[in-house]
Amino acid sequence: MKYGGGGYVPGLIYHPTSPNVVYARTDIGGVYRWNATTSSWVAITDGLGVKEGFYMGSETLALDPNDDKRVYMSTGLYDWSGQNGRLYISTDRGDTWTHVDLPFRTGANDPGRAIGERLMVDPNKSSVLYYATRTSGLWKSADYGQTWNQVTSLTSFQYPGDQIGSLPGRTSGGIEGVLFDTSTTGSGTATQTIYVSVGPDYGAAAGLSASLYKSTDGGATWTGVTTPETGFHIPHMVRAKDGMIYVAFTKDIGPGAGGPCRLYKFDGTNWTLLKSYEPGQWTNWGIGGLSVSGSGPTTRIALGISNTWGNWAGLPIVQLSDDAGLTWREIATQMPHSPDVGFSGWIDDVEIDPSNPDHITHVTGGGLWETKNASSPTPSWNEVNNGIEENATLTLMTPPKGANYTLLNASGDIGVHVQTDLLKKTTREPQGKFANGVGIDTAWSNPAYIAAIGVPGYVQNGVHGIYSTDSGVTWTNFASEHPDAATNAAGGSEASIAVTAPGKAVWAPSNSRPAYTTDNGATWTYTNLPALPGVGIGRGYRVVADRKNPNKVYAFNSGGAWWNQWADTSHFWYSTDGGHTFTESTTFVGAGARVASYGSSSIAVNPNAEGDIWVADGYNVLHSTDSGVTWTNLNVTTQDWGNNPTWMTPEVPGASSIALGKAPFGATYSSSVYIVGIVNGAWGVHRSDDGGKTWRRINDDKHQYAGIGNLAADQVVFGRVYASGNGRGVVFSY
Repeated sequence: MKYGGGGYVPGLIYHPTSPNVVYARTDIGGVYRWNATTSSWVAITDGLGVKEGFYMGSETLALDPNDDKRVYMSTGLYDWSGQNGRLYISTDRGDTWTHVDLPFRTGANDPGRAIGERLMVDPNKSSVLYYATRTSGLWKSADYGQTWNQVTSLTSFQYPGDQIGSLPGRTSGGIEGVLFDTSTTGSGTATQTIYVSVGPDYGAAAGLSASLYKSTDGGATWTGVTTPETGFHIPHMVRAKDGMIYVAFTKDIGPGAGGPCRLYKFDGTNWTLLKSYEPGQWTNWGIGGLSVSGSGPTTRIALGISNTWGNWAGLPIVQLSDDAGLTWREIATQMPHSPDVGFSGWIDDVEIDPSNPDHITHVTGGGLWETKNASSPTPSWNEVNNGIEENATLTLMTPPKGANYTLLNASGDIGVHVQTDLLKKTTREPQGKFANGVGIDTAWSNPAYIAAIGVPGYVQNGVHGIYSTDSGVTWTNFASEHPDAATNAAGGSEASIAVTAPGKAVWAPSNSRPAYTTDNGATWTYTNLPALPGVGIGRGYRVVADRKNPNKVYAFNSGGAWWNQWADTSHFWYSTDGGHTFTESTTFVGAGARVASYGSSSIAVNPNAEGDIWVADGYNVLHSTDSGVTWTNLNVTTQDWGNNPTWMTPEVPGASSIALGKAPFGATYSSSVYIVGIVNGAWGVHRSDDGGKTWRRINDDKHQYAGIGNLAADQVVFGRVYASGNGRGVVFSY
């Protein structure tokens, strides 16, 4: 399904000599390769399996200058996690991968994730790679990344693992970049002159007094280079064809780093200041991106100015110089942009196409922008996000037949939106109301009425609940809100809302008792559902309305998690008065319902039969045909415990998400049932057309998305199911 962008692209990596060989790495949504023929990005990490979710973000990516098919992708989401990173290696531009486990940690989604590139291939000897790590110093491989050793000639310091979580941002700038000072490639002899940059935090801890170090003997020894700035991060340093080195210094680590900031050129001895910004009363800009093209006095330099928001005269976003930094002009602010949407903010990487210096691309927190006429007095810019789908989807919902939209989506960072065409970016969004969309539902009797909940956005602070009466074209704030919405909205995504009829809903914020409204939010009244016990873990009720009888509302509490002292049993309640009062099922636990986290469990109702309810409790699939009074355990799923003992939680849940959609003609059951889980020993998305008696897997090993979260099934098209990949937006079957 197309949204386009949606998330942060910290790095854009061009091959230095092969035109159109370019990759975009994301922080949580994998890596993409550019397809010039279709002018779109191709996801090349969708084959990562369900156990590889930690590796779906790339901290750094490197290309072999002598072999444009060889790609290295370093992965691992968080430096503080206690888990080391992994290096994926491809010799066919990412069509297939092998991997090795790295002996150090990585942080693809940590602060400073645009710094680098941290991983570099020696242009003269492709078997040699260097990795500038966050907390473990500089590392080297001499065998194409298969084995690694710390370059202790620089420093042997590594942060103890139990200290990383206590660092600011729970990570470090570390060794921040590697630069080979050479104009040759493929000589067969390792490059001897190498620069590495050092972040101020790691440098202080490791006893490294300089921000920049130089080796002239292939890393055997290192000498500190006196720099004009100290206490700054060096987000990027690049070498021009004439050997001049350009170095950006920025005070903060990013993303969207603030200043002060400086750009210098360095000839190996002398430093020349080219550009600087100081914090002002209303501004605090940093230099994020840096790229150069050409040489000598006509060197083209592109600067991405970060933490720059808006689009007003005098705002620097992308600064360009065509005279090696003597003069500058702005080429993004108040220039033509298509579409006319936000393009400022996190300009933490900018790249001049090595094969076309008029083609410049920059990253943002929501994808990529490019111009192909940078030399024009008024360069025109276009989004270049076709194929990039990077967002964390929290809730999916399909409407009944007859709705003028296809899918409802609530996602992190991009709020909520109403999809009318699966192959086009939606325009039905409550722009700026939510930073994160958490829950969304529609009135089955009149799908023009939609209600949504989320975390407040930049336009209207304090708004947690909204509704639409025109299928998402316009939105209105609830007149008032659930009493606990403001307190618990930021606690997590364990929240839901169930619409029983236009103007009537049951709202269950995280860690809260649900409350109901019958007057579009003018008043809210607590239900009789019990308060959730304990703190320290995200808890929440999943509430859903019966689609045949809106007086019936169901509430599911998965119990918590095995490791939390406040975890209890699973609970299921049913209501016959529109969600005002509930009665607990006394047979639910006895049928085999087990305790699981909110995110590993799910509830769905059959829209074609009253009182027909399905639950995936993380382990099992349970089914009730009498509105939740009694239950049957299908006993069709199994868990993958991995190395976990059975008193813990499975490494891979047996059944984590469930949805019901249109059945095939002549089916014995009125809906097709879809689950994410393990059936007959195979994990994936499985479909049953006979009420859960038999199942077939409908995805394959090339489409695992490092795990699949939410499901929603189409009520009009048989066989169509929507699924959220792990940071990969929403995919759907045909």
